[in-house]
Amino acid sequence: MSGKADPRAAGERTTSRARLDRGRGALGPALELVHTGRAPTRAVLTAELGVTRATAGAVAAELEALGLIRVDARPGSAAGSQGRPSHRLEVAEDGPVALAAQIHADGFRAALVGLGGRIVATAPGCETVDADPAKVLGSVVEAGAELLRSTGRRCVGAGLAVPSAVAEPAGLALNPLHLAWPAGAPVREIFAERVRAAGIGGPAFAGNDVNLAALAEHRHGAGRGARDLLCVATGHRGVGGALVLDGRLHTGSSGLALEVGHLTVNPEGRPCHCGSRGCLDVEADPLALLMEAGREPGPEVSLVQQAGDLLRTQYDDPAVRRAAEVLIDRLGLGLAGLVNILNPDRIILGGLHRTLLDADPGRLRAVVAARSLWGQSGGVPILPCTLDHNSLVGAAELAWQPVLDDPLEALA
Repeated sequence: MSGKADPRAAGERTTSRARLDRGRGALGPALELVHTGRAPTRAVLTAELGVTRATAGAVAAELEALGLIRVDARPGSAAGSQGRPSHRLEVAEDGPVALAAQIHADGFRAALVGLGGRIVATAPGCETVDADPAKVLGSVVEAGAELLRSTGRRCVGAGLAVPSAVAEPAGLALNPLHLAWPAGAPVREIFAERVRAAGIGGPAFAGNDVNLAALAEHRHGAGRGARDLLCVATGHRGVGGALVLDGRLHTGSSGLALEVGHLTVNPEGRPCHCGSRGCLDVEADPLALLMEAGREPGPEVSLVQQAGDLLRTQYDDPAVRRAAEVLIDRLGLGLAGLVNILNPDRIILGGLHRTLLDADPGRLRAVVAARSLWGQSGGVPILPCTLDHNSLVGAAELAWQPVLDDPLEALA
């Protein structure tokens, strides 16, 4: 047997390497296309990237080698289709994960989230939140670390969702009104310290819970395909909003944009924590519904669950129906003002607002159309959010973003 190298094999390796080098800049965009479900096959990936089929193949092979996606070995044609079959592309089910954590007024939760927005594992939620943010964040990170130990997954980073505006660049929770945390708590710094102390790899991030819900819905849920997406949602307390423009969150100059909870919708209404009166935050959240319906909130389950259960099980009760109509009208008034200012091409509603939309979609859409210029000119689609735990998935998106930007660098 000759010891000489096969020049053809060497040439093929050189050609393959050259293709990959040409496509290296496409690794991130290619991964994002698979991650968001916009490139289910290698043929679609080729078209979306605007590269040759060979280059797309090299890019897909490299992402598979990194353990991020799977390329089927035996492509098949769909029934009745013509032409050459294309390899299907999927995120790797056993690939790396991001640690996601969410804090809200009625507790906290940790989860592991893979590419594609798929929740891999969750820890049992805690139903109390200490007034010391360091204690709470330490507990939620430890819960996440235990998930990583039990699953043996590689972690690319960690993301945190909090019910507060998060000021940039310091990552300060400016108004954690329903947590009894001090205003301006350095949640990102504390979270990052706890992540490092737990031995969890990758960078740590923090953001507002509704912002992150909107990001998750835009990539994996009801907001997919929207260009200018407005999301408005109730948390366990209060109301938040977010705007996604051209696929990116619009957070303003310092992370504080879209504080929609402090739009006035009832000038003679309830006092708000912000110092004003009649804001969406206190006129269209779960506590507001219970109060309008004459129901005393109980300690057994969260306020958002109590309000949702009331609408789902007792909507025929005249008091409950009237309360729902009052909140729908207030919410519609707020949405109409936002439509006039932002001109979104889609609105998605989460939390209790999703349940209100389900209860009487015609009423809400009619209020928005009647009170907004752009609503009268043709209507803006108003849809329910579709992802469970979308703030958790959005927190994971923060941790996945460096990988989507540059897979080789992030996983080096």
